[in-house]
This record gives sequence, structure tokens and C-alpha cells, in this order.
Amino acid sequence: MSSPLDWIRDAAAARADAGLTRRLVTTKASDVLDLAGNDYLGLRHHPAVVAGAVAAVETYGTGAGASRLVTGTLDVHEELEAALVGLTGAPSALVLSSGYTANLAALTTLADAGTLVVSDEHAHASLIDGCRLSRAAVSVARHNDLEHVAELLSRRDTPRAVVVAESVYSVLGDAAPVADLVALTAEAGALLVIDEAHALGVVGPGGAGLVAASGAMGAEHVVVTTTLSKSLAAQGGAVLAAPDVRDHLVNTARPFIYDTGLAPASAGAALAAIGVLREHPELPARLHANAARIADACGVEVPDGAVMSVPMPGPHETVEAVEHAQALGVRVGAFRPPSTPDGSSRLRITAHAHHTTHDLERACAVLGELVPART
Repeated sequence: MSSPLDWIRDAAAARADAGLTRRLVTTKASDVLDLAGNDYLGLRHHPAVVAGAVAAVETYGTGAGASRLVTGTLDVHEELEAALVGLTGAPSALVLSSGYTANLAALTTLADAGTLVVSDEHAHASLIDGCRLSRAAVSVARHNDLEHVAELLSRRDTPRAVVVAESVYSVLGDAAPVADLVALTAEAGALLVIDEAHALGVVGPGGAGLVAASGAMGAEHVVVTTTLSKSLAAQGGAVLAAPDVRDHLVNTARPFIYDTGLAPASAGAALAAIGVLREHPELPARLHANAARIADACGVEVPDGAVMSVPMPGPHETVEAVEHAQALGVRVGAFRPPSTPDGSSRLRITAHAHHTTHDLERACAVLGELVPART
């Protein structure tokens, strides 16, 4: 008699043959140089950020204790929301337990069966899942193709429309035409939901993001989502939008209503990270300088943010390159299908503001040896 797990074992064998098996790798304190993680400003171990987390735990305990609509809204949540408004210029902010849930909350409450969603083909999985859960009709637009977005919107036969994009994309690292998307959606009477996970703390005035840089943060039809787990060195997510949108999420967003509030340690850490960014406005510029140097070593274009992507021949070669880099003391990321929107395999390399000249020399030496032999 066959086992009910046979199909799982067959799927695992097929993944292994294709070079698409994923395994958890424990990150330990070592001398391995990180060019894979998303701690773009290098604040995870900053004394002020660690102190912010510790102080929040000492004040509020280890967890929020309940959903935010019960007893789980703490002073530190409100302080963090105010700080996000101050950083970005958003009209209001709502903090959730992750960037993933922020995207689910936004899209499942702003789109429904009477909505057309036009989503960029490179949108993050959390945005895609939010679109699916919303029950809206979804049309996928070619990457950063404004004419295609306009064409798809013109065909709509629904009362409402939402356009979905990232401001800086998480695989290729390129930027969306944010100002043009803002104008296009305003003219079409559509909402624009734009994920700033890889832009907050990285681009825009003081690290405020690309929407703030475009001058559109206060626009009523623009809804920004973001994460606290990258430049802000913590965990959690947020929706930045008009107060009416915030109230709508508080009353209708299942990923907010039925989820325990963000842990105090994460809220305290993110709040402290915003403070560090305010005191050190040079951090984004340092990050971009480091990114330019790494891009040169990889032979790719200088990215709009911290992320750069190096095409590889296939998934097996990508894994081999990552293992080779690890053996040389440098950790880089491996993106393989289905994680890559164009179906290719790539090395995903991230720059960090805290890397020293010595770190960069070491990284570029490894990448200079690694990349030309694999591309």
C-alpha cells in the first residue's frame, strides 16, 4: 500500500534533480562577511538599537499579550507609529507583526470581488498572496511597463482598481517609476499600493523612501507598506496611509484584528533604529557607496537600493557559487525558481552601510574571482 507521503517524497526528488532544494542554514557568530542579509544599515547590533529592544522588554514584557484590539496596543506601538510618520511624512501609520502581514492586510481590505488589481510581474510573494486572498480579479503587468499598466486599467469593468508595485524590487534591485505610477493611478481613479520594504532607510530624504522622494506620501490614493526587518533591524511591518485607510484596516483587516500585536522588543528596536538613522543621516549615502563598489566587482549596474542581482547559468551553478563564496568567508544569496520572477537563477548580493574598507576589499576579491567564472 502506498504511503500518503509518497507525493511529497516524489516532489522532493524532483526538486533535488532540478537543483531547487532549499535547506535551513544556521547563521553563527563568525568571521563570515554577510553580503546576503537585509540589515542594510548594519543596525542589528548597534548599542542603541539593542538597548531599545531591552528597554521595551523590561517595560512591557516579552510579548504584547493579545491582539491590538484587545489589550495588545502598547505605548511603544504608538511611539513607533509616530516615529514612522515623522520619518516618512505619511499621514498615519499602523504597525503589524510582519511586513508579510502588512501586505496581506492592505490588499485584502482595499481590494475585493468588485476590484481589478493590476500587479507588477516582479511583485513580492506577500503582495501576490494578498491579491489572491482579496478575491479581486488580477491582471499582471509587465515589469515597470507604465503603458501596460494603463492598458490593463483601461479594460476594467469593475467599480474599483488597485495598482500594486514595489518601489525598489527585492530580486533585481531596480526601482519602480514611482512618480509616474502615482500620476497614472490618480488619473485612472485607482489606488496605488506600493511596498517600500527595500527602500525605507535606503533611499529618499533621510531614508524616507521613494514615495516620499516623489512628493506623493500625502496623496490620498497612495498606500505604502513596509517592513521593520531590513534597514530598521527589527521585525514587523507597517501600513502608511490616509487616516481613513488606517481606520479601515483596524476595523476590517483580518491579519491585524486576529493577530497578536508586535512584540515589544521588535517595536523598541525599530523605534531606536529610526533614532539612529535620524542622528546619522550619512548612513544611506555610505550604503550606496558600498553598493557601487560591489556592483563594479560583480560587473553589474549600480543598484537603486542595496540589492543587486548577478545572473547565473542555472540553479546548480548558483548553489555551487554560494558554497564557493562561503568557503572563502563571504556569504551571498542564491535566488532560484520559483523565487525569481523571470524564472532565472541569480546570486542576490546586498550592500551594507557598516562594511569597512577592509570588508569591501575582501568581498570584492572573492566576487571578482567568483562571478566571472560563473557568468
